[in-house]
Amino acid sequence: MKPASPLVLTLVLTLLLAGCDVPTTPPAHPASPNFAASATNTNFTVLLDRFEFVPCANGGAGEFVHLTGRLHVIIQVTLSAGRSALLYSHSQPEEVTGVGLTSGAVYHGTGVTKVSQTFGSQFPVTRTFVNSFNLIGPGPNNNFKVHQTIHITINANGTVTAFTDNFSVTCS
Repeated sequence: MKPASPLVLTLVLTLLLAGCDVPTTPPAHPASPNFAASATNTNFTVLLDRFEFVPCANGGAGEFVHLTGRLHVIIQVTLSAGRSALLYSHSQPEEVTGVGLTSGAVYHGTGVTKVSQTFGSQFPVTRTFVNSFNLIGPGPNNNFKVHQTIHITINANGTVTAFTDNFSVTCS
């Protein structure tokens, strides 16, 4: 079926409106829209199948580790009556295991990633990202730990007033 042309759509809309009683003056007190606060929660699982290089694995020589399992994700969105929003997400590994491609060593994934962000149609905006990811291996000195914290605040004028980015990778 071929879509209607813009001319046909305009003509149909004009004919429909012709039968309506359209006021010639605006109402004395126009109604302002009522935005009620609301929240939604989403909870789901993502399959994980990836390779990660672990520099402290294989006796310190490093190796790629094949990770499989699930990532459990929770997302919450809260809309306020003032037209601002809060977005929060939380994800963590579930039954994540890895096998070293060279050594055959078995690793277990643990940790959590959290993101929170507040924003509206304009500034101010804040965003915080915290990631802690660990691969725990057998024996000493082959646990791989990644930690990162990023925070940014942008004020109502659009100026960045705070920025932090801390990143660390350790083997223990």
